[in-house]
Amino acid sequence: MVVTASCHWGCVSSTAMALSAAGLGSGLTEAVVVNPFEVVKVSLQANRDSFKEQPSAFTQARRIIKTDGFGLRGLNKGLTSTLGRHGVFNMIYFGFYFNVKDAIPTNPDPTLEFLRKFAIGLMSGTISSCVNIPFDVAKSRIQGPQPVPGEIKYRTCFQTMALVYREEGYLALYKGLVPKIMRLGPGGAVMLLVYEYVSVWLQKNW
Repeated sequence: MVVTASCHWGCVSSTAMALSAAGLGSGLTEAVVVNPFEVVKVSLQANRDSFKEQPSAFTQARRIIKTDGFGLRGLNKGLTSTLGRHGVFNMIYFGFYFNVKDAIPTNPDPTLEFLRKFAIGLMSGTISSCVNIPFDVAKSRIQGPQPVPGEIKYRTCFQTMALVYREEGYLALYKGLVPKIMRLGPGGAVMLLVYEYVSVWLQKNW
């Protein structure tokens, strides 16, 4: 009986780690793919010129490549921060949701079952946002306009975190947390619910 219990908890632990590792892998892969688009997006959003003078996304991308290349000073600027942001978020988000969902008994009432999943998804998005926001702040500082034009103050992920902490205090690493939670808390719950219900419907009907 002790052996069975030990095996049970070992299997649960292995499953939890596997789900978190899969989430981490998906986040890191996503970050590599989307980071160049993030660099272009941030540079366009930070452009203070009138809307008519703003270049298109492809024009801006070509401009960045011509000026700074494809590397960590150009189209892949802030890659480490983006890896941290997406990797940490997805690791906690998917790991927490699927482990907690399996640990809490399902409810036979469809409405209550929907609310159960929504609450777990909301918690997943909220907790993930609270943990990964320092990476998000670092990413914004690195990819956004530098305080002094022509002078690079925010260079790497952890250097930026340390600098922000030293100059502005630890709370500065959590700037924008409330709107981030308001976006990714409910948004995360909706995404997981749509995924689950649509996948079940497709399996039944296709």
